[in-house]
This record gives sequence, C-alpha cells and structure tokens, in this order.
Amino acid sequence: MSNWVNSGGLVPRLQAEDFDNDGSAAAGRHSIQRVRKPLKYGIPLLSLVLVLASQLGHARDRGQFANSNPEIKAWFDTLRSGKGPCCSDADGSAVSDVDWESGNGHYRVRLEGEWIDVPDEAVITEPNRVGRTMVWPIHGYGGLTIRCFMPGSMT
Repeated sequence: MSNWVNSGGLVPRLQAEDFDNDGSAAAGRHSIQRVRKPLKYGIPLLSLVLVLASQLGHARDRGQFANSNPEIKAWFDTLRSGKGPCCSDADGSAVSDVDWESGNGHYRVRLEGEWIDVPDEAVITEPNRVGRTMVWPIHGYGGLTIRCFMPGSMT
C-alpha cells in the first residue's frame, strides 16, 4: 500500500511523450494543444455559420417599384399580416394560379414543390392592389413557413 501512495496514488504518470528532448517534464503542453486545436478551427467556423445564418433573415429590397411606381412600393412596405410586417414586395414572391388554392376558407400554396397550408393569421385581408397572388415565405430551423399571403384574383 505504501508503494502505491509513494508512487503518486491516483495522479496520472508521465509517459515518454510527456518529456522534452532534454528530459524535462512537459506535462501541460499536450493538454493545452488539445484545447487550442478546437479553438483554432471552431471559432472561425462558428463565426462563419452565424454570419451565413443571419443573412437568411435579412430583408432584401431590389427596388423594383421605387422608380416606376412609388405609390405601390409604399403600399407594399406597409403590408402586415397577423404575424407582423411583410417587409416589402422584394421579400415576397408572385405565385401562379396553379400554385395556390382555396378551400373551406383556408389557403394552400405550393412552394419548392410541396403544398403548404397558409396559417390564417398570415393572410392579408386588405384589397390586393396589384392583382397577383403574393407569398412571403420564411426559411427557418423548423422548415419553410409563411409570414404573409395575399390572394390574387385567380383569373
């Protein structure tokens, strides 16, 4: 028992790779390198992921109505659904008549090849001044959702 206590008990013993060339102990060096490596690659990678993810939520204004019809642009900028502001026409997408439908007082829209039920609170109830069906999708962690939907005339 005394041999076990004298040899250091539960303290890990140094291995050959824990010594420098001159024979001095370098026990802390390997554990520091284990921490430095994830930090060296992990922090820049995490920063890159955060920057790319933050771009998903940013509005983009292509300015398609700024010069041609500023009144319509201003109207788009004020559109709101029960889920909040729709941002502008630049954030929405026009939907063909074959890619949306209405039934039993609810709407469905086909986005990226799949039919998505439009939440009732996402429907814009004010009159559609441009006539075309518009949808404002949001890509998030839970998948594709709809922030705003403005039904068209379905001609």
